[in-house]
Amino acid sequence: MFGFSVFLGSDMSQETEDYLIEMSQNGFVGIFTSMHIPEDDQSQYVNRITHLGKLAKEQQLNLMVDISTKGLATLGMDINGDLNKIKKFGITGLRMDYGIPMETIAHVSHQLTVGLNASTLSLEDVAELKKYDAQFSNMEFWHNYYPRVETGLDRDDFIKKNIWLKELGGKIISFTPGDNVLRGPLFCGLPTLEEHRFTHPLAAGIDMLTECLVDEVYIGDGQILPETISQFKHYKEHGVIQLNSQFVAEEYQELLTGVHTNRMDPARDVVRSQEARFKDLPLIKQLNPITRFKGAITLDNQLYERYAGELQIIKNELAADPRVNVMGRVVDKDLDLIKWITAGQKYQFIRKD
Repeated sequence: MFGFSVFLGSDMSQETEDYLIEMSQNGFVGIFTSMHIPEDDQSQYVNRITHLGKLAKEQQLNLMVDISTKGLATLGMDINGDLNKIKKFGITGLRMDYGIPMETIAHVSHQLTVGLNASTLSLEDVAELKKYDAQFSNMEFWHNYYPRVETGLDRDDFIKKNIWLKELGGKIISFTPGDNVLRGPLFCGLPTLEEHRFTHPLAAGIDMLTECLVDEVYIGDGQILPETISQFKHYKEHGVIQLNSQFVAEEYQELLTGVHTNRMDPARDVVRSQEARFKDLPLIKQLNPITRFKGAITLDNQLYERYAGELQIIKNELAADPRVNVMGRVVDKDLDLIKWITAGQKYQFIRKD
């Protein structure tokens, strides 16, 4: 479901090795890398891809390499011949673009997974691949990422393209930005959709998987934060959206902890905890009844009578109410995730001091 990127612009550091292992241990299934980035010293590609491929095999991760004819020559490979040498590098797939003939792509598809450029693939390309007897069951559709601001894809066009790609079969794969080590020289994220450029990586990923017909999502940039890795892990393994949060008081913390579920009849303005009012409730006194801003975590106090103990996350700003205590807030970075707490979605507050 989720993968990540490791780039070959420098030798593999211990930090990068540790990150790769951590991502593998937290449920990420594949690595994407590129062998035709202009800023890279391409003479170093053989040593670096050898190191990366070895680590990928050790961690049982797929390794998709974005490659051009020049990159293949750098590896000393005859792409039209036996591809066992490529497999020995630990490479499990080649994303083939930049002038590689369709006949060559068709040949490779009988021996390796081929990543086609989903963003530019045309009907004519597909017809030519069929002409050369391509093995479509070994093909995946990989969208581009876009380093320059304002050049990412439009959402509607992206979905229309994916509807067509679904008819061809094969997985559709796209990219979300990172939130820790962003790739230079622009450092503006590596999203597929422009609207995702500065959003939370998991929020962008959920959007891709649930709304855009995408099958797998890769982090485009070099690293995500440890807390974000945890959020991906808990979403993938437990179906829980973790929200890093800060609290204004120690009172009633036992009502906020644990996993909550948004009600099956979701409200327009708030996320309502299904479990909260069924807990063993103390007498909840009035505390901090201020304006309820987006991301506020609220708890209804005794003045709300039968609703006392109602726990909410505010989606749209609401006026102050003497019956509603504002207990804390979801941190700004995680506000994007609130949208994806849909009907029946589980979530959990993670205390961040």
